[in-house]
Amino acid sequence: MKYFSFYNSPLGQMLMISDGDHLLGLDFEDSKYIPKDLKNFQEKSDLKVFIQTKKWLDLYFNGQVPDFLPKIKLEGTSFRKKVWERLLEIPYGTSKTYGDLSQEIFANKKYSQALGGAVGHNPISIIVPCHRVLGADGKLTGYAGGLERKKFLLDLEKIPYRK
Repeated sequence: MKYFSFYNSPLGQMLMISDGDHLLGLDFEDSKYIPKDLKNFQEKSDLKVFIQTKKWLDLYFNGQVPDFLPKIKLEGTSFRKKVWERLLEIPYGTSKTYGDLSQEIFANKKYSQALGGAVGHNPISIIVPCHRVLGADGKLTGYAGGLERKKFLLDLEKIPYRK
């Protein structure tokens, strides 16, 4: 069984998805990658993982660095999971470029485009900080949640970027 609940963020309502123990998904309600039909999911806002996720998000949106992670489970191909796990290592207030990540993960910058696809399909927005990935020379590039949201998140963390 999968469960869902909502979180009202300063950037709009977010949908949380869980297997009952782990956070499987967190994204903005208008994202193209979230399930549009929740009829096979049960709404349950009192799950421990949802309570932890809301606490994490409250701290984050109040400009604090959360000192814990909700229990997450990354589901996807081994390539994507490798990218998402690396995103978790990008510290608050810092950024990486797609090329940097490609070089770090695969020892080759030629995977930058494929890496970008994995970053764009990150199932746990904000907590798995795909917003900290920038284009070459720190240029602001796409974000599944929209560039205005990405700018907000980068500004919140005081991460410089080029427009």
